[in-house]
Amino acid sequence: MKLDPVTLEIIGNKFTALAEEMCLTLQRTSRSLYVKETADFCCALASPDGGFFAYPRGIGVSGFVGLDVATAAAAVGPLEPGDVIITNDPFTSGGLATHLTDIQLIAPYFHDGELIGYGWAFIHCSDIGGRVPSSLSPTNDEIFQEGLQIPPVKLVRAGVPDESVERLLAANTRTPEANRGDLQAMIAALRTGRAGLAAVIARHGAGDVLAAQDDVVEYTAAKARAALATLADGRFRFVDYLDDDAVSPIPVRISVTATLTAGDLHLDFTGTDPQVAAAFNIASLGRPHAWITTRVLALICTLDPTIDLNAGLVRPISVHTPEGSVVNAVRPAAVGVRHATASRVNDALGGALGLAAPEVLPAASSGLVVPVVVAEQDNVQVLEPMVGGTGARYGADGVDGRDSGISNLSNNPVETVETEIGVEILRYGLIPDSGGAGRWRGGCGLELSFRVLDDGARLLARGLERQCFRPWGVRGGGPGAPARLSVNGVAVAKVDVLPLRRGDVVTLRTSGAGGYGDPFERDPAAVLRDVRRGVVSAEAAAGEYGVVLDGDRVDVGATGRARTRSARTGFGFGPERTAWEAVFDLATADELVRALFTLPARERYRRRAEIVGAVLAELPQGFPRVPAGADELDRARDVLRAGIDAVTA
Repeated sequence: MKLDPVTLEIIGNKFTALAEEMCLTLQRTSRSLYVKETADFCCALASPDGGFFAYPRGIGVSGFVGLDVATAAAAVGPLEPGDVIITNDPFTSGGLATHLTDIQLIAPYFHDGELIGYGWAFIHCSDIGGRVPSSLSPTNDEIFQEGLQIPPVKLVRAGVPDESVERLLAANTRTPEANRGDLQAMIAALRTGRAGLAAVIARHGAGDVLAAQDDVVEYTAAKARAALATLADGRFRFVDYLDDDAVSPIPVRISVTATLTAGDLHLDFTGTDPQVAAAFNIASLGRPHAWITTRVLALICTLDPTIDLNAGLVRPISVHTPEGSVVNAVRPAAVGVRHATASRVNDALGGALGLAAPEVLPAASSGLVVPVVVAEQDNVQVLEPMVGGTGARYGADGVDGRDSGISNLSNNPVETVETEIGVEILRYGLIPDSGGAGRWRGGCGLELSFRVLDDGARLLARGLERQCFRPWGVRGGGPGAPARLSVNGVAVAKVDVLPLRRGDVVTLRTSGAGGYGDPFERDPAAVLRDVRRGVVSAEAAAGEYGVVLDGDRVDVGATGRARTRSARTGFGFGPERTAWEAVFDLATADELVRALFTLPARERYRRRAEIVGAVLAELPQGFPRVPAGADELDRARDVLRAGIDAVTA
């Protein structure tokens, strides 16, 4: 380090405080509900090399700490004081933008004519054009359908707004006034950052400020390696699945092998399916991108809660993401619902790293983030960003109604929702019996039910997952309950744009989280407490936990007799995954993916759909939710083998 520890601590704390002040400026002056209430935004300070050296701890989206502004800044050519860059294009911004509705602004900061760093701000805007209101739909198959693509360009030149760029933006959105207000809030936040950094330089000098930028990142990197070094070295593999790709019934496979070596972590996504003709792709560009490292960053901060949030967190991490896979998609892939895949990447990483640290990593959390969007005539708003529960961990139950995965968004107050959107909220609460049973219980999912007050509204619910493959339990713990969406009591699968009429009642029940440990080892008093709280029914207490209740007390004798089965161990995947892997076992599925990647990129998705479609034709409609017989499974395996052989012939 270049600075003494005391000076570094003082300047580093000022950096973090300034990033949080920028965030407060943005949130307090924003226009859209999804920013000012849900808090889908963030601000940070980046060094001249593009990495974040200051990131807020208590406000905004925490998962983007590993992003980098260098590519976007370099793309616009020479910079001068007062410039502001805008972009939303994942492919030309170096992965800084992750889908088109995330608007990024970057401002270079100068001191005595020299670049001293950058301010960064992003918001999730209500709409950026495209095929559907709110721009994002799981069935989009090209990025061109997802809205206006903005390569890095100057929105403000030397302090003067570029009115032609502003007019272009306003003409390509359904919500121009909300977007304009949010852009002004972001520019205000960048001004706050410029003034605040200038004040730090005035107090400590430019040399110490530049040195501190490097030192805080190096210090975090060293602490991150030290945290990872406490885990067992070795190679650990795990596979998980998206239910389907929204345009077919075919699940999407995520595979990761984590290799830990003395504090360094390599993540190999070989075995992951090719990119899909739908909006679930991640544009990671082969880097340790935010959407494929979030679980690791959370793990590091769990192992060392004192660690600062900055670019140093990702330095111990290297990745291999096959080009053209769903975790490293190439243009013109649609990426609008990339967060659904990121959730499943999170779960796969949790499973792999849980093999290395079973008493640190929890069971699977709900594994979904569903921004429930209601589009009215002149109003497009996220009614609620719905998640489920947190997975149970060694020594503690999961958190009910909160997911520890990729989302740290706030819920919208019911009063605000009903003021700004034409709906009536009927119920917003926990779902009994949805958390996976275990010695420590998984967190419960959430139910949101609302009535539509006017004709002409439309529903969008991107990211609706875990309706088939349930959040898994560990060490004998059971899976969480699957998610369900219904309109007027009729089940609905993944939603593109669903027209609604006055009086329609929409109900979303999110998935519960996985349990940890054998449910028969749970303290009966804890089960009784859950029943009294209404999160576990008396029937589930007896059936899942072997705890028999007599009124408002535990029947000790009957409970002892009920808890006589053999102990449960291993993962609790649920019947759907067990059925799926009876056909697509680990080795055969690996063969299929390897065969697909020998084909030209444009052919992989089609051939995969043909092969898996032929396999499903041998199985009952609705498989794997609907079980198959032995003969059907044998025929399906034969068809799968023939399909793989045909590709490799």
